Amino acid sequence: MKRISLAALILALSFGCASAQGSCESQALSKSGKPLAGAAKASFVKKCKRDACQTKAVDKNGRRLAGAAKRSFMQKCEREA
Repeated sequence: MKRISLAALILALSFGCASAQGSCESQALSKSGKPLAGAAKASFVKKCKRDACQTKAVDKNGRRLAGAAKRSFMQKCEREA
């Protein structure tokens, strides 16, 4: 029973991570509801990832990161997003 519970938990977490990675690409729709393509899609996805990471750029005390720490965090976050 423990094995099944552990397997279900791992499976649920892996699906959560996979859906989070594709969320910006799945939101890349035009005003008419058609999927974006080319430069428009690339620009939208880049902005979406930047906005998602911007809210997470805080230190352990809850204050906003600045300077090199923020730049490093944003680069890592955008790569992973």
